[in-house]
Amino acid sequence: MPVSRRPDEASARTGAGKGQGKGRRGPADPVRALMHRHHDLCARAVDPLEIAAGLEAHGVTDRTAARFRHRDVFSLAEELYARVPRAEEPAPPAAPAPGRAPGVRMTLAALWLLPGALCAATASAALRVDAIRKDTTVGLALGAGGAALTLIALWLCLRRGPLHVRGSGRGGRIAHALGAGWLLGYAAAGDWLLTGLLDGRRPYDAAPAAEAAVLLALAAAPAAWCARWFAVRARRRLAVSRGLEEFASGVRPLFAGVVTAFLCALTAPVVAARLTVPGSPPAAPLSMAEAAVVALCGLLFLARLLAVHGFRRAALSGIAVACAAQAVALATAAAARLPGAAPLGEPVARLTAAQGAAAVPAAACGATALVLLVHAFGALCRASAHGDPGAHTARAAHDTRTTRTAPDRAP
Repeated sequence: MPVSRRPDEASARTGAGKGQGKGRRGPADPVRALMHRHHDLCARAVDPLEIAAGLEAHGVTDRTAARFRHRDVFSLAEELYARVPRAEEPAPPAAPAPGRAPGVRMTLAALWLLPGALCAATASAALRVDAIRKDTTVGLALGAGGAALTLIALWLCLRRGPLHVRGSGRGGRIAHALGAGWLLGYAAAGDWLLTGLLDGRRPYDAAPAAEAAVLLALAAAPAAWCARWFAVRARRRLAVSRGLEEFASGVRPLFAGVVTAFLCALTAPVVAARLTVPGSPPAAPLSMAEAAVVALCGLLFLARLLAVHGFRRAALSGIAVACAAQAVALATAAAARLPGAAPLGEPVARLTAAQGAAAVPAAACGATALVLLVHAFGALCRASAHGDPGAHTARAAHDTRTTRTAPDRAP
């Protein structure tokens, strides 16, 4: 028996010489062997597109499909869809009530705008109360209450909609929450802490943290719109494509466009944050602190987009790398205060002296976002990234268990 690291190709080679040329579909039929191997995927599929996405996720390419006497994976998926009986016929979707769709869209749009509105109102009220009463107690109470409401609104938004991650376990959710919490915490107090470690203690200024919070909260709405726009158009492209390369070449401009649109859409949150927070920099090119927050928005958007389409490990790795870079900067600045360890903090000290303390998160988040962008450009342009949620679950489970072999049900 020939041994191959790709079972589907091995099945094609072993079956090609036993009656394949006669068109006989017996035990030596290679398509039958492939049908057995991916029976669960084929039986639960609602259309051939879902089978094509699942086959690509399992390593079946157009070159592999040629061994099964098909021109591409899509043609092979059509035969599998025709030969495998459906496990259960899906119920037809209920017709939407007339006139309800616009109201639902307006409600969802208002829900995604709610975190930004709450955060902007909280920051403006807390800072103005502090300036009028010269007492930080009331401002802290308003800030804590508004921050809690903002987080609750953001949590409600992420439970549904285009940024909802399906099938993530409790461990994955905790890891993502810890990573995002570290990044948000550094945006709020990291620059102040780093400056204190390098130059000594100084009073905390709440205005930069408030501006960063408002910008991050307002960025949730364009992130949701861009994610939905990309998912809908990629799915449409999948429906009309006849090959994996054709689909990838059509989705690459869509992905480049959606990333560019999100970065351009951050202009409005930056202006709104400047108008909301007293003491913000004048209307000019981005300051280093604002560039750091924009880089953080891009990193979180790319990580969430990867997680939504089934690449949760890559998303978590990107967030972990950014957190590690920020932690290393703080650790080296703290270690430099020890006797004889001053050279450890020299790189961070030179960077902050030249560009400011915000250069550290800007460099960490910006570099990690670029790496995630390169990875996402290859991962999100595959057909398997845009199948139904069941295809994402099958791809994740394929790494940990062997596909179950089903009985022979072919005609």
